[in-house]
Amino acid sequence: MNDGGQRRYGPLGEVLVIIPTYNEAENIKPVVARVRAAVPAAHILVADDNSPDGTGKFADEIAAEDDHVHVLHRRGKEGLGAAYLAGFRWGIERGYGVLVEMDADGSHQPEELPRLLTALKGADLVLGSRWVPGGRIVNWP
Repeated sequence: MNDGGQRRYGPLGEVLVIIPTYNEAENIKPVVARVRAAVPAAHILVADDNSPDGTGKFADEIAAEDDHVHVLHRRGKEGLGAAYLAGFRWGIERGYGVLVEMDADGSHQPEELPRLLTALKGADLVLGSRWVPGGRIVNWP
């Protein structure tokens, strides 16, 4: 489909990748860069739980240079599930058609996003798992 370089996945609309963070200062720039390289048209929401290591500040710096990156500053450490729910709410309120969960620690591979998004053309929900045939966990004991 030729859509002027703004790849949309079927009739679903724009993609938002939600990346919750807490003390991910070392990881946030590389993971955002990898997501942007894997799916350049996707938007990214960093949902930071007031990380004491400055992750939110680094995310703000990235967002200032890239209009596809947004930051949701949360009051404090409220947990991964609550961060995802806040991110889903943020994305739905802004009309994103595809919401993706991705951890900032590198355990999710941004390079797999195109495969998952392509699978949405024939499904309502796509799940990636390290526990399915072909799935794996890298650098975990």
